[in-house]
Amino acid sequence: MREITEGKVGGNKSNGINGNGFDPLDMSNYNMNRLPKKEAGRFEIWMAKVGGPLALIAFILLNFVVTIPFLQHIDPSILPQRAKEVYNAVGPEVFSARNASMLAIFVSALILWITEAVPNYLTSLMLIIALVLTKVLPEVDAYHQLGHKVMWLNIMSFILASMLVKTRVMKRFALWFIVKFGKSATSIFLSFIVINLILSAFISATTAKAAILLPIMMVIAAIYGATGGKNRNNFGRNIILQNLFQINMGASAFMTGSGANLLAAAFIGEAIGKDIYFTDWMKIAFPISISIMLIGWFVGTKFIFPISKEEQKPKIKGGMDRLKKELEKMGRIRPEEIRAIIIFVTVLLLWVTDRYHHISPTAVAFLGGIVSLLPKVGVVEWNDVDIPWHLLLFSAGAYTLGAGLKVTGLATIMVNSAFNAMGFGKDTPFFVLYLILTGTMLFSALFFQSKTMRTLIFIPIAIGVARKFGFPVMSLAFPVALLIEHVYVLPFNSKPAALLYITNQYSWMDTFKFGITMMLIAWGISILCAMTYFKWMGIVPAGLF
Repeated sequence: MREITEGKVGGNKSNGINGNGFDPLDMSNYNMNRLPKKEAGRFEIWMAKVGGPLALIAFILLNFVVTIPFLQHIDPSILPQRAKEVYNAVGPEVFSARNASMLAIFVSALILWITEAVPNYLTSLMLIIALVLTKVLPEVDAYHQLGHKVMWLNIMSFILASMLVKTRVMKRFALWFIVKFGKSATSIFLSFIVINLILSAFISATTAKAAILLPIMMVIAAIYGATGGKNRNNFGRNIILQNLFQINMGASAFMTGSGANLLAAAFIGEAIGKDIYFTDWMKIAFPISISIMLIGWFVGTKFIFPISKEEQKPKIKGGMDRLKKELEKMGRIRPEEIRAIIIFVTVLLLWVTDRYHHISPTAVAFLGGIVSLLPKVGVVEWNDVDIPWHLLLFSAGAYTLGAGLKVTGLATIMVNSAFNAMGFGKDTPFFVLYLILTGTMLFSALFFQSKTMRTLIFIPIAIGVARKFGFPVMSLAFPVALLIEHVYVLPFNSKPAALLYITNQYSWMDTFKFGITMMLIAWGISILCAMTYFKWMGIVPAGLF
C-alpha cells in the first residue's frame, strides 16, 4: 500500500504515472486484495488473551456465586407479556434462576464479542447452546432463530447484491454517474451522495459498498493531487471521509440498509405487536439521511477540511478521461446487466409499495433471489453468490440472545432496577429519557465495533424504558434505532472505517475531528426531530417533548 498511497504524482504529467512507475489512475491498483491487512495492535492482542478467561469467570460468578439483588424478588407486574407467561408457568424461584443464567450468558457473550477472544460466530454458537443447557430457552426456540424471517431477508439480500456485483451493474452505474455529473469538485461530492443512497437501498453490507467505491474514490483523489501519505490534501481527506460517512448514513435510510437495522425493526415490531414495513422506516429515515449527508458535505468541505480553489483543480491532465475510458472498457450494456437492473428495480418497487400489496420484504427478496438464480432467466449462479455465513451465524446468535431476553424480561428488569436506583420516578420528563437513550446509543459507537451488538443491547433497553415510564415504545426505540449506523469516528469503529483508513489519505486526528463533529450534529438533529419532525410523523406524541 505504501507505493499506492505515497507515490508522488510526477514523472509523466500527461498520464499521471509517477517516477516509480506507479499509475495512480489505474483502478486495479486499489483492489481490496492488494490492500495490506490490518495487524492487531498490542492492546487488541492483550484483549483477545484476557477475553476468554474473563468471560468464563463472569459466567461462573453471575450464574453460581454472586447473588444479584434485583433478580431475587421480581415484580411480575413490570414484565412484558411473554415473560409474565413464563413467570406464571415456572414460578418465581425458577424464573429468578433463569434470569441469573440469562445475565451470565449475556455478559459473557458481550465480553467475548468485545475482546474478540474467539471469532464472533463462535461466540454466537456458544451462547445458543448455553441458553439451551441452562433451560433459558427450549431447543426449538433457540435453534429456529437461524430461520427467522429477517435471517432469510439477509440471505436473499446477499444473493441480490452478488447479482449486482457479478454483473458489474453497480460499478457501471457509479462510473457513469461520476463521469456524467462529476464536472467539478463540488459535483463529485454530491454525486457520491446519490450513489451511496442508491447502493444502500439494496446492499446491506456496508463493507461491500466501501469495496465497490474504493477504486473510484482513490482514482478521483489522485486526479486532484491526493495520493496519500506525504501527498495528502483536503480534497483527499474529504473524498474518503465523506464517503465513509455517506456509506453509513445511506444504510440508515433503509430498513434493509444493514442487518442491524433489520434486527432493530424486528425487536420494535415484536414490542408493538405489528411489523415495521420498509416504507415505515424509509419515510422517517430517508429525509434525515439526505439532510445529514448534505450537512456533512458542507461542514467537511467548508469548515473542517476546507478545500482551497487550488485543490479544486485537477492535478493530472485528462484524469476524468481515464474514468471515462474505464467505463468504455466495460463495453455496451449486456443482456445480463439489463436483467439484473429489471430484477433490482422490481424488488425495490415492491419494497417501497409493501404497505399496499402487503407482501413482506422477505417474501419480495425471496422472489428476487429465485428469479436471479433461475437457469436461462437469472443472471447469477450459486457458486457466484457471496454469502458471509459467519456473519449470519453471528446474527443468529444475536436473535437467540434477543429471544432469551424476551422470555426472561431481563432488559425490563434491569432497566426498572437501574432507574429506581438513580431516583427516576414516574414523573421523569420524556426529554430526559430521550437525551439519555439517544446519547448513550450514539456515543457507544466510539467503543463498540459491532452495530448488531449495540442494537442487541440498546433497543431492548429503550423498549424497557418506554414501558416502565408509560411512553409509546416507538417514541424512544425508533429514534434510538435511527442512530445505529453512526460508526465512523475512529478506524476501529466499523469495518468500512478500518478499510478506508488503510488508504492513508487521512490521520486518526482527521477522522476524529470530522467524525465527532458529525456525531454531535447528529445528536442535535435527533433532538430537534423529537421536537418537530417526529411529532409530525406520529413517532413522538404531541406534548411529550
